[in-house]
Amino acid sequence: MNARLALPQVTLCAASSVNVEATVHALERCMATADFGAAMLFTDDVDVLLPPGIRRVPIAPLRSSQAYSLFMLRELGDWVDTSHCLVVQWDGFIINPGLWDVRFLDYDYIGASWPQFADGHDVGNGGFSLRSRRLIDACRTARFRYDGEAEDLAICRTNRAMLEAEHGLRFADKDMADRFSAERRGSVRTAFGFHGAFNLIDAVGACAFWDIYDKLNHRTALRVDFWSILGKLLRRRAIGTAIRFARKEYRTGDSVANASGA
Repeated sequence: MNARLALPQVTLCAASSVNVEATVHALERCMATADFGAAMLFTDDVDVLLPPGIRRVPIAPLRSSQAYSLFMLRELGDWVDTSHCLVVQWDGFIINPGLWDVRFLDYDYIGASWPQFADGHDVGNGGFSLRSRRLIDACRTARFRYDGEAEDLAICRTNRAMLEAEHGLRFADKDMADRFSAERRGSVRTAFGFHGAFNLIDAVGACAFWDIYDKLNHRTALRVDFWSILGKLLRRRAIGTAIRFARKEYRTGDSVANASGA
């Protein structure tokens, strides 16, 4: 039996107004393998049931990706007292605790690398990311520029040069980032954690994927990865799950189209 990780210098946190039950599940998966300095769920959901050890912090509803980004950039720092913060979302959590590397803490930001960028500013994804308190504070300064993009892009691309030059912050290189987390690159088998609904099947299996997916109350973001998810289910011969997934996504698509007047 693997020993639990001792991470007293890390606050585990997530912020969400949708898919809150699945977000709690992601926090629980992390807490099943590690002891953190603190664990917090930032949400406006007053009915969510939390297990012992997770503190609910009431916030205003996060009604858009921009609202989420602004919270992470401007308000997260009010709550983090440890040297680092592990940010998770409903579709990302620790999967291989034995692959923890204490050198992850040498960086101010580490998240899965982005294969779509080839300019060296390719780290990285914020959905499962480790951030230092120094970085969180730097994101709240007047020189930090935010133009409405996703918060991980704002940190790791728009402002990376400034954060490095003016605050001396360190971003992990691509190889270290892929050891920390798998998303569009790397593998859930060789990374400490992962992000992305399309990786859930590889991370937890088809049955556990369905248990998580079936409880979601906001599924529109999954449509871009519909074929990837369906293909993984079919390759695992999870035919019944694949059919249920396709049917539910089809109904979700109809609902979105009707709501938008398409």
